[in-house]
Amino acid sequence: MPTYVNPQKCDGCKALDKPACSYICPNDLMILDVAMGKAYNQEPDQCWECYSCVKTCPQSAIAMRGYSDVMPLGATLTPMRGTESIMWTVQFRDKRVKRFKFPIRSTPWGSIDPYAEMGEPPAGELGKPNLAGEDRWLGVDELAVPERSLA
Repeated sequence: MPTYVNPQKCDGCKALDKPACSYICPNDLMILDVAMGKAYNQEPDQCWECYSCVKTCPQSAIAMRGYSDVMPLGATLTPMRGTESIMWTVQFRDKRVKRFKFPIRSTPWGSIDPYAEMGEPPAGELGKPNLAGEDRWLGVDELAVPERSLA
């Protein structure tokens, strides 16, 4: 089921240039209503249900509409995001509560430099169809270049 934004909790991520949910949504569904200063899901039917917006919302303003087999008859599932982990709180319909904690990432923020070993590409290779470092990641000395026929 698609996510929805609780307008009483949403502040539109005023500290950011763009709401966090809008930034993270892979389908670009979450947008900011400038007049109200609140984010919302502009096309709920197109939601991929990845819950990235739910997990990233600093105000916990985005909720999930659960499926009846997962969250039957009034049960809720609520994430609370911290700096290092996400705490999922499950409240069953008989009011029992269970919590599960999962790390957000396994490395410190900003510690990964994906291009550290790449270096600058030679100017002559910029026009080639190969991807940067493709030969090294495939474990070959050189990639085969298809011959072009003029027929």
